[in-house]
Formats: sequence, C-alpha cells, structure tokens
Amino acid sequence: MRVAGVDGCRSSDKAGGWIAVVRELEDGAARTVLTIRVVHLAELLDRPDPPAVVAVDMPIGLPDLTGPKGRAPERLVRPRLGGRQSSVFSIPSRAAVYAGVDTAIPLEERYRHACAIARETSDGGKAVAKQGFHIFPKIVEIDRLLRDRPEFRAVVRECHPEVAFWAMNGEAPLAEPKKVKGAPYPAGLALRRRLLQAQGFEPDVMAAERARALRVGADDLIDACAASWTAARIARGHAVSFPDPPEHDAHGLPVAIWA
Repeated sequence: MRVAGVDGCRSSDKAGGWIAVVRELEDGAARTVLTIRVVHLAELLDRPDPPAVVAVDMPIGLPDLTGPKGRAPERLVRPRLGGRQSSVFSIPSRAAVYAGVDTAIPLEERYRHACAIARETSDGGKAVAKQGFHIFPKIVEIDRLLRDRPEFRAVVRECHPEVAFWAMNGEAPLAEPKKVKGAPYPAGLALRRRLLQAQGFEPDVMAAERARALRVGADDLIDACAASWTAARIARGHAVSFPDPPEHDAHGLPVAIWA
C-alpha cells in the first residue's frame, strides 16, 4: 500500500503547489518511494499508482459560522502543543475563505473584504489572520476537489505537522520552534529530522539538499515527511482524530485533524 504526506509550498521558482512524500508500507515497515512537487493536488491522486491515503497539512471542512478560537480540531490540538500553538491557525467561515480568493475583488482589497465577511460570520466578530489568509487558495483547491469528487473524501485527510511531531515525541510538545522570525531555525529542523529518522525515515529524504533539488523549503519537506508518517498511521488504523469521531461540514466534508 502506498501513502503520501503533502504540504503546501512556496518554491524558489515561484511555481508553488504542493510537495508530496510517498511511502510504501510492507510488513510493518515503510520506505520512501517518491518525493515530488505538483502544482495541483489532483495530479497526485490521478497518478497510475495513487496513494491509498493522503494526509495533507491544510484545513478540510469549513464552517458556516465560526465560534471562538476556530473549528473544533484547532481548539482541541492547540493545548497539546505548548509553545507551538501559534502554528495552528483559526480558519474562518467558508464564505470568508472564498471571499479571500474572489477575483471580482481587486487583489489589494481581498484581505479587508475577507475580514469583513469573517466578522459577519463569527460569534466574536473575529477577523482573518494574515498567515491564514495566504493559504486560502489552497484551502479552496481542496474544498472544491473534495466536493466535486467525493470518492476522494475517504482518501484525503487533514493533518498538522506539529501535531504529528507531538505524537512522535511521546505526546509532548517540542522544545524548539521550526522557524524564528519567519526564517528556518536549524536547531528546530534538526530536532524534527531526528524524530523522523527514529520513525524510519531515510536521512537523505529529508535533507536540505533534497529540498533544494525539489525547489522547496527545507521546512516544507520535513512537514511533508511528518504528514506521510500520519498517513501511514491512518492506513494502519493507529491514528487518532481530533475530534473523535470527526465532525462534518454542511457539504459532508470531514472536519478533523489526524495524528
């Protein structure tokens, strides 16, 4: 069985897209068979040898109305992450997310427009975090994909790298951040590589040299490896979901972070 971990990326050549780490599971072990960057997630799912499980670091399932501190998955995982809580963004309503990618609105006005919609569709009148706003196009890509092709709803699962590392670390938050002031933090990346290597990941798969060859950030490649670890746990029936069982949005999409 093949599984994949996927993380959104901003590449050095500005093509962007997704970085995927594909692993093959056999007799309780796993080996990496492919690291690939794709422009659209559907490219990975439509391959001749598609993964049976794809864990993606991107919100799936959008609320019509948001409460304090975001969706249930976000509220449940944050307290487990200690100093890494800020890596879990509060996702606003579907209307606000789609407003943020509305091409009828001038680009320079979309953030303010999305914030206005978010305030109208939240209990506390909360606006949109800039970091969350920047991933709206990828959230919409997955939302449209899973609504248009429901056969993928059982394949594609939401995960979060820091929740995966929390689980790898004996359900304890990591002491080192992945980034400091927006720049990759070597000590934090080294810690995450050690945790992944202890889980059977080959050092060359998550090396900075591999990231450069793929034209993605070293942190994006490491996060995709962590997502692949979660995908393997899902495939083997070892993963847990937050919440358990998952909730569903108005379109039937699951709302849960898996680890």
